[in-house]
Amino acid sequence: MKIKKICCIGAGYVGGPTMAVIAQKCPEIEVTVVDLNEARIKAWNDADTKNIPIYEPGLSEVVAEARGRNLFFSTDVEKAIDEADMIFISVNTPTKTYGAGKGMAADLKYIELCARQIAKVSKSDKIVVEKSTLPVRTAEAIKSILDNTGNGVRFQILSNPEFLAEGTAVQDLLHPDRILIGGDTTEEGQNAINALVEVYANWVDKDKILTTNLWSSELSKLTANAFLAQRVSSINALSELCEKTGADVSEVAKAIGMDSRIGSKFLKASVGFGGSCFQKDILNLVYIAKSYGLHEVADYWE
Repeated sequence: MKIKKICCIGAGYVGGPTMAVIAQKCPEIEVTVVDLNEARIKAWNDADTKNIPIYEPGLSEVVAEARGRNLFFSTDVEKAIDEADMIFISVNTPTKTYGAGKGMAADLKYIELCARQIAKVSKSDKIVVEKSTLPVRTAEAIKSILDNTGNGVRFQILSNPEFLAEGTAVQDLLHPDRILIGGDTTEEGQNAINALVEVYANWVDKDKILTTNLWSSELSKLTANAFLAQRVSSINALSELCEKTGADVSEVAKAIGMDSRIGSKFLKASVGFGGSCFQKDILNLVYIAKSYGLHEVADYWE
């Protein structure tokens, strides 16, 4: 299947830059980013691309090249869904503040709202791509909504998590360590995976595009963030020992970072790990482990 039109629901930190790069690298694909936040869409459409709502080095230049050619920002969500071959869901998945899993589990209400809207609007077969960070087996819930509230349209669900870091998002997209795509093992699922592979293959070597089953892809994102947070926590703990013993934590970090089995990234000692993802993703991982009765696993990550 050749993808001609892509819709991305969510014009935030992940959706905006990701779609801008896809549009720049795939001029034959029409990419529309939609959001109900009118002020955000207005900012993405500002005549001066330096005023777009997200600052990332190189992003304004990418947007300037593609916007109006094959990159569009709109509040007309239903039109974009209806016309698209492939729909990325890139909305917020905050930690739940109520009910079962409060304070730990991911709140999927925005994901479910997207699925219901896609099911209601779609009149032709679609590939739906999870771009948000989600708990393992979320695709099952999305597929249930799509199949049970739709118009008899067939959907394939893919998991395509992002691995972006603030400050290097554009470079992370242009030169990724890997692209991860998970899908069903059925023939239809493999066709959907291949359709997304061909999109990324416009600028990413195919040996860097990793394909898995859905559940492996979903869990890999949570696990990657958990491992990165673990590294920061480990070097922070050692920094206290360094202060007591007269060792220099930056020298220790450099020494162990040169070990190819460990690597140099995420070994900067500080007061703790920050950002929007690490804490909520670890708590999500803890909650998932507890929900399967894996209490030792949950205690370890907690």
